[in-house]
Amino acid sequence: MPIAFSCPHCGAKSNVADQFAGQSGPCASCGNTITIPVPAFGGVGGPAPHAPSSSSGGGSVLVIVAVIGGVMLLGLLLCGGFGFALLMPAVHSARVAAERAGSSNNLKQIALAMHNYHDVYMAFPPAYTVDANGNKLHSWRTLLLPYLEQQHLYNQLKLDEPWDSPTNQAVGSNTIYSYTRDGFEINTDYVLITGPGTLFEDSKAIRMADVYDGSSNTIMIVEVVNSDIPWMEPRDLTIDEFLANVAGGTTPFPGGRNVALADGSVRFLPVSMPTDQLRNLITRNDGVPVALP
Repeated sequence: MPIAFSCPHCGAKSNVADQFAGQSGPCASCGNTITIPVPAFGGVGGPAPHAPSSSSGGGSVLVIVAVIGGVMLLGLLLCGGFGFALLMPAVHSARVAAERAGSSNNLKQIALAMHNYHDVYMAFPPAYTVDANGNKLHSWRTLLLPYLEQQHLYNQLKLDEPWDSPTNQAVGSNTIYSYTRDGFEINTDYVLITGPGTLFEDSKAIRMADVYDGSSNTIMIVEVVNSDIPWMEPRDLTIDEFLANVAGGTTPFPGGRNVALADGSVRFLPVSMPTDQLRNLITRNDGVPVALP
């Protein structure tokens, strides 16, 4: 049965398995030494279950509870021993899994916004808008704001002015949580792959009917690392730039990255995918449909 107790120094409340009764170690909250109380068992007064001694375990025992991205971890830290080294890989794996799940959720939200935009305008948003002289004005990320519960920001924009005009930059200084993994940056972690044959041919709006290779075989949005692209800036990656990014070996997660496909699904793109297949997956009308493994 777990033992409920409060730290006499800081008052932090914890629950610890009863096999650690009588053991001492630093409080996880304040760092002061605490001793787990020994409970009475059914009023009989029998001995508490034996906990590993410092001579056999290499140090005192501290119960650690960590919450990472909504995932609760319970571990034992053997102070002065090997417990910390054993615990850290599990903590790291849980952190990566939580970050990957959070990023996948961002992509799902963006893909849903893309489809809602398509329902209204009968086409996906262009990669960017232009003025009468062909100069870039705004990115697709700006056009999706009303479909990401950001209508109030969209209403503040001057769409006939460049994205970096003073008025528009005031809006661009806001963080759009769906556009960044950590939720604090104005630089985006999600970009399109643009150019002839892709789902986003620069300022041209593409319809779902134009995706001849199949919506489940065509990449819509990709995840990148350190893009240095403010979410409002009308800049993404060309096919060659993305292939070079993949070839460089920098990925958000071990082994690859999340991508959203034209059908709205989110899949994991392995870094091991051959370049020719990846190029086929990026293009929508080359007649060579490729499915992710």
